Amino acid sequence: MTFELSIEFFPPQSPEGMEKLRATRARLAVLKPEFFSVTYGAGGSTREPTLATVMEIAAEGHHAAPHLSCIGSTREGIREMLAIFKERGIRRIVALRGDLPSGMADAGEFRYASELVAFIRAETGDSFHIEVAAYPEWHPQAKSPREDLLNFKRKVDAGANSAITQYFYNADAYEHFVDEARALGVGIPIVPGIMPIASFSKLARFSDACGAEIPRWMRRKLESFGDDAESIRAFGLDVATELCQRLIERGAPGLHFYSMNLAGLTLEICRRLGR
Repeated sequence: MTFELSIEFFPPQSPEGMEKLRATRARLAVLKPEFFSVTYGAGGSTREPTLATVMEIAAEGHHAAPHLSCIGSTREGIREMLAIFKERGIRRIVALRGDLPSGMADAGEFRYASELVAFIRAETGDSFHIEVAAYPEWHPQAKSPREDLLNFKRKVDAGANSAITQYFYNADAYEHFVDEARALGVGIPIVPGIMPIASFSKLARFSDACGAEIPRWMRRKLESFGDDAESIRAFGLDVATELCQRLIERGAPGLHFYSMNLAGLTLEICRRLGR
């Protein structure tokens, strides 16, 4: 099965974490991903680790895409980061609104990701391929599904080249979102985000925080396994593989894996998909 692939990491906070991520990256590199993306902490809190990780990825000969979030940031700070990326040969950015760090009252000079996308375009022209986020099950802070869809269109109109979705396990939600976006005139690729399942407790925590739904049948099945990690892993692999197969067969432009800095599950899903 042929499909484009990208993989997300988060920046390690320790030398040991960096070593583990290097080993993970070496294993995942056999998949020949289109790019590796690296997350950016709230308000730029992981700026230096993100930059260091991105530079390592680029030095290894891979395409790297740093996340860049605008909440809590200034125009001058974003301008400085863009200059660093451009100077170091980075050509892809994942532009996000991001979250305000706990305890920080100042949201900075940007309110929305669409403003960040417009700023990047005004400052750098077509120097960067800009990825933005999409939410098939709607952003948890959106006033309504319609408003969330219009917010997505604003990011596209501001100059986004493609989008990566929040993870989901309901393919119908993704297909419905894409159909609605196309009806609004959005033509950019909308790549589904895939979250392999390593732990039910972690998945439930992430999903509650980001608004991604775990369908009831999945939740009940995962709960029934209790602490049986092998059964959770086996079931999770089946669910994720079937989801990916359906998405690719129905025309998804690629898959973006949220690796959680681990290689095994992503490698196994891709092996099952014939990559």
